[in-house]
Amino acid sequence: MNIGEAAEASGVSAKMIRHYESIGLIPKASRSLSGYRTYQESDIHTLGFVRRARRLGFSMKEIKKLVGLWRNKARKSADVKAVVDVQIESLEQKITELEAMKAALKELARRCHGDSRPDCPILEGLAT
Repeated sequence: MNIGEAAEASGVSAKMIRHYESIGLIPKASRSLSGYRTYQESDIHTLGFVRRARRLGFSMKEIKKLVGLWRNKARKSADVKAVVDVQIESLEQKITELEAMKAALKELARRCHGDSRPDCPILEGLAT
């Protein structure tokens, strides 16, 4: 299939497919006689894997490692779990930071009267 069909089948844009090829995340596509990229079902499967990993917040470096582990049938599941455990820890840290941000914003909003007066505790809080 061509790049447009591959994009539609995988849910990954053509631009990102070209980018993934350029960084070695997926193998370079073969070319038709007219020079168009052609993709196999295995390429579509890999693109779907990458798309799902991106949705789970993995970095490109981590995804490259996961794809390598996925392709390596002699891999240890412990190696895969180690990558995921690091991602879980990172997400937990981000959640903690987001909860602190939410609490700070709630406190600023609580102090604001939300009326027609020009004084605003929210802006004052952000300015200090």
